[in-house]
Amino acid sequence: MIGQAAAPAPSPASAPASSPWLTGARARKLGYQVMIYTGAALLTGYCVVPLVWMLLTSLKPPGEVITYPPAILPREPTLRNFRLLFEESLILTFLWNSIVAAVGSTVLSILIGTLAAYSLTRYRYPGRGKLATLILLGYMFPPIVLIIPFFVWFKAIGLTDSYIGLTVTYVALGLPFATWLLWAFFQSIPLELEEAAWIDGATRARAIIHVVLPLSLPGVIATSIFTFIVAWNEYLFALILMNTDRMKTLPVGLADLLNRPMTDWGVIMAAGVVITVPALLFFILTQNYLVKGWGAGAVKG
Repeated sequence: MIGQAAAPAPSPASAPASSPWLTGARARKLGYQVMIYTGAALLTGYCVVPLVWMLLTSLKPPGEVITYPPAILPREPTLRNFRLLFEESLILTFLWNSIVAAVGSTVLSILIGTLAAYSLTRYRYPGRGKLATLILLGYMFPPIVLIIPFFVWFKAIGLTDSYIGLTVTYVALGLPFATWLLWAFFQSIPLELEEAAWIDGATRARAIIHVVLPLSLPGVIATSIFTFIVAWNEYLFALILMNTDRMKTLPVGLADLLNRPMTDWGVIMAAGVVITVPALLFFILTQNYLVKGWGAGAVKG
């Protein structure tokens, strides 16, 4: 049509061209992502493969456990190893003892650690900083140094071979680091939030319950996971302080299975599954709080 000139076609020179710098940046970004995913895959495999192998071995009959070359999947899956484990050992007693000691020490550590961390964060008194340093210093002592004094003291007052003695021991082992974690987390909670509650007429206790604790819940749960796993996997103190079979914990009971004249690796793998499942379930149920707690509290501290 007359008067309507056709729009000029874009020349090749005016089209955006990919510069060498942009290509290099994209290549570096792609290489970085590949490196991250490769590292994550290797770390996941390093952690998961032994657990999967343990589970698959626990489902194999004795003939398949020791075959060479080893088979990954059981050809004839069986629950024979779990049946022998529950019928010929005190695994349920060991499981109950571990639950009592781990849960009891976790509750006490969180209760005492929360009060101690709040005191270090909110109150002003001489030596507060040195006291916090000493608390962390107590965590640095190797447990083997403390086991003889613990045994002598508990033997004198009759706390060996008892739930109270083992629970107190686990609290002593986990409380310093738990207090340090909670102290670092409470520092990230603004004091102005508590002051606002005080202005509205709340007491300090009510402000702690309704303001501080809800905000610190991810940090409290992250710390509880740490203390629970420490107590659940502890072996040395349970071996020394618990003398009878009815008071042994799961790690000590598993060691007894290894010391039998005839080692049944299928049964041992089944015991490993029994030990792993409760801690794994506890971690899966609370993993979101663990990530929030480490990110919001410990990093800022």
